[in-house]
Amino acid sequence: MKKLFMLSLAAVLHLPLFAAKQVDRNPPPLKVLAIGNSFSEDAVEQYLFELAAAAGREIIIGNLYIGGAPIHFHVDNIKENKHPYSYRKIESMYVKTVTQNVTLAQGIADEDWDYISVQQVSPDSGRYDVIMKHLPQLLAYIREQAPNAKIVYHQTWAYQHDSTHGGFANYDRSQEKMYNAIIETTRKISELKDIHFIIPCGTAVQNARTSSLGDTLTKDGYHLEMTYGRFIAACTWYEKLLGLDVRKNPYKPDSITELQSSIAKEAAYKAVKTPFKVSKIKK
Repeated sequence: MKKLFMLSLAAVLHLPLFAAKQVDRNPPPLKVLAIGNSFSEDAVEQYLFELAAAAGREIIIGNLYIGGAPIHFHVDNIKENKHPYSYRKIESMYVKTVTQNVTLAQGIADEDWDYISVQQVSPDSGRYDVIMKHLPQLLAYIREQAPNAKIVYHQTWAYQHDSTHGGFANYDRSQEKMYNAIIETTRKISELKDIHFIIPCGTAVQNARTSSLGDTLTKDGYHLEMTYGRFIAACTWYEKLLGLDVRKNPYKPDSITELQSSIAKEAAYKAVKTPFKVSKIKK
C-alpha cells in the first residue's frame, strides 16, 4: 500500500511538468503590427495569415496604414496627437476589420505586440540620411509605448525597370541603383540597437526577378502584383517572423500556379538566408 501511495504521489508531482509540455505545443498567437503604407498593405494584409494557419500557428496582424506615408509623417502624428490611420486587423481567416481615424498610440496599445515593423516611403527607401532624420524619434516612441515588442524594419523593393513613379528619379530611373541603395541603407539600419532584424522583402522580390517570372512582379511599376507578387512578400514575413522554412509550407493561393508558388517560396527563403545579396532562382 505504501509503495502504491508513493507511486501515486510521484505521478501527481509530475503532472504540472507534463501539462507544461502540452501547453508548449500550442504557443500563444504571434502578434505583429506594421506601421506603414501601401507597401505594408502589400506585404501583410494578404496571404500571411493563411501561411501561418497552414503551419498550425495562430497570428494576429495589424497594419496602421496611411497611403504614401514617410517616417516623418508618423513622428508628426505623435507630436500633434493626430489620428489619420486606417487600422486594419486580421484575427481570423478571410476576415479583416478596418477602423478609421486611429492614432498611433491607439494601434500600439490595442495588443501586446510581439513585433512592430517600421518602414520608409518607397521614393526614399534607399536614402539613409533622409530616413535617419526621423527614424530615431519613431523608434524611441515605440520603445516607450511597447517596451516588450521587438522592433523590425521592413526592407521594401525596388521599382520595376519601366516604372513611371516620380520617385524613381532619385535612383536615375535604374532598378539596380535603387535596389543597391535599399540594400546599403537597410544594412546600416540593421545595426541600430533598437532594430531586432530586417524583413528582406526587397531582396526576395529581386530574387524572384531572376526567375522565369522576370520583372513582372508589380501591378503599376511599384505596388506588388496582387497574386504571386504579394505572395512573395507574405512568404518573406512568414519565413523571418516564424523561423520556419516556407518551402515546406503547403499553402498556395488558388490564384497562382504551382510554379509561381514555388518561385515565391524559394525567393523568400533565399532572401532570409542572404538578405543583402541577390540569389538566382533557376525556375
